[in-house]
Amino acid sequence: MSTAEADELLERFTRKVRQLVTVEAVWAHGSLALGDFQPHSSDLDLVVLLSGELNLSQWAEVRNLHKKLAKRSELAERLSCAYVDKALLADVERTHPTWTHGKGVEKPVTPVTRRELLVGGLTLYGREPAGIVPPVTDDELVAFIRSDLRDFWYPATDKKHIWQKDIWVDLGPLTVARAKVTLEEGRLITKGEAIDVMNTLAAPPALVDDICRRRYEVGPATSRKWRAERGELARRFVRAQIEKVLSLSSH
Repeated sequence: MSTAEADELLERFTRKVRQLVTVEAVWAHGSLALGDFQPHSSDLDLVVLLSGELNLSQWAEVRNLHKKLAKRSELAERLSCAYVDKALLADVERTHPTWTHGKGVEKPVTPVTRRELLVGGLTLYGREPAGIVPPVTDDELVAFIRSDLRDFWYPATDKKHIWQKDIWVDLGPLTVARAKVTLEEGRLITKGEAIDVMNTLAAPPALVDDICRRRYEVGPATSRKWRAERGELARRFVRAQIEKVLSLSSH
């Protein structure tokens, strides 16, 4: 899989979605925007800005588009897209129809996503995010990251079984490393940079190597024994780092 294939998929998606709904702009954020996109492992994180809300019929057509693309391309299975009415974009609490991990959900456009769009958003169609996406203050960004760590990631460290899955191991340690930098320095970093930060936080070397290998290489399947060991290493690392960042007491 190559970057050229990702470009082709994004062009095809943008063309097809514009045939279904009235699109003002299509923007990429995440790894695509921050310059750390890995074709075989990264998600394709998009925001489609609309001139009105999706009705039920349009949402059904959009979901069908994602399913058809996923049948043709493994990369398309990792295409995540929020469909946002331009008139509702300024409401940070508002949720929007979002296709992610093979299903439709309702999610807000978070302060992290908004900041990514503003500092490095990739415009695939229409106007650039600047001047359309409301500014995100440092206080807003910090408040969101702290609440995400406290209310989502920390409780997740009580659920040992979920850390057997690759996605938790891939996201959890990198999320806390990225959060630490943003909270201390006010800037966003890539997942690649977060791997370096994990080393400075004395993360288990075997865990760092595992995350790095699966992000940047196509390695062998993970054994059941290592999956269990790795999950516990990741869970404990994430829990300990959140307690330090938020000054929590372990229980």
